[in-house]
Amino acid sequence: MKLRLDAGDITQLYVDAIVNAAKKSLLGGGGVDGAIHRAAGPELLEECKTLGGCETGEAKITKGYDLPAKYVIHTVGPIWSGKEGYGGDNNEAELLASCYINSLQLAEKKELRSIAFPCISTGAYGYPKQQAAMIAVNACKVFSNRAESLREIIFCCYDDESLAIYRQLLTD
Repeated sequence: MKLRLDAGDITQLYVDAIVNAAKKSLLGGGGVDGAIHRAAGPELLEECKTLGGCETGEAKITKGYDLPAKYVIHTVGPIWSGKEGYGGDNNEAELLASCYINSLQLAEKKELRSIAFPCISTGAYGYPKQQAAMIAVNACKVFSNRAESLREIIFCCYDDESLAIYRQLLTD
């Protein structure tokens, strides 16, 4: 299993699945969610309307439509409470880890070989980037030990700060 970094636009990656940091409604929004919906085309929204939303930490899968990726795995990250410490006092760390684990489990169920994650919850949801990256990398490393079909997990970082954080975590 290979963990690697990509700098840039997750909607341009040729992988089996990209992960969408979605809102609970799954009906699009800002940031990476809006970018994925725009790039995938209107069919993505139509399929998402049939899914009944998604709870924080859970994940659901759709086709990729006009994206290079075959599938989109939608997961809802926690909104950061602003509390100090690793995940605050509201089980945010566990919910964020669940986003990664549940997405990876869906990918395995579909026997996918490659998946790309954005930096879940670090945009509008305000999760501190360093803490979020530590949770993401740890969850993916633990999962990679038992992965069967997955061969590559990509962390797609849209900004230089996130890229530097992930680069450090992956080289340690």
